[in-house]
Amino acid sequence: MASLDQIIDDFAFLDDWEDRYRYVIELGKALPELAEEKRTPENKVMGCASQVWLVTHTSGDPENPIMSFEGDSDAHIVRGLVAIVLATYSGKPASEIAALDAFEIFSKIGLVENLSSQRSNGLRSMVKRIREEAKIRAAA
Repeated sequence: MASLDQIIDDFAFLDDWEDRYRYVIELGKALPELAEEKRTPENKVMGCASQVWLVTHTSGDPENPIMSFEGDSDAHIVRGLVAIVLATYSGKPASEIAALDAFEIFSKIGLVENLSSQRSNGLRSMVKRIREEAKIRAAA
């Protein structure tokens, strides 16, 4: 899976939205499949037009655990957006995730302004859920 730095570099290299759109789909294709048993109502992200599932894992210090995520979607472009969200947040401490607004990064690379309002809202729902979970775990 591509790192956030790699994704940012690749976006800078791609000039037009069509190329970026194809790249987002490629990121989605590279995302590992989410096991069927993890596609549960609890893991489903509400507020997304497509079906999106996010699974949270924690390790290390219980007071500020390292969080990692698995995710999937039934739509190609959304799967790519899931991959970008996971690259942004996975492997970081809960306190850092709670403070990190991915939309600043997404705006900087020109991702948000080319998404439909439904996809943008779904992206916001994913980010909101991850940050809320991180806030709870960082405060635990």
